[in-house]
Amino acid sequence: MRIAIVFAAGLFAFGTGAAAKDPAARNLAAPCAICHGTDGRPATSSVTALAGQAKENIAAQMRAFRDGRRPATVMHQISKGYTDQQIDQLAAHFAALR
Repeated sequence: MRIAIVFAAGLFAFGTGAAAKDPAARNLAAPCAICHGTDGRPATSSVTALAGQAKENIAAQMRAFRDGRRPATVMHQISKGYTDQQIDQLAAHFAALR
């Protein structure tokens, strides 16, 4: 029985990917799914795909939206709600999605 539990836990840990290892980041990313898709891949080409982008790029763009250095329709409002730590968590989450 113990072996089965350990094996199942190992499958869960490795089978979910790096993005799912940080539940806080996954929760922070939930509102992003409306436009950017649940896996960081939007249904329309008019919205930027976030999956697999460099985390430094995602974080820089989010900060640019938040600080008003990059114009946007809604991202400047949404990004104002995130701290630097949360932006870094989001960036790592989407960068880990492949």
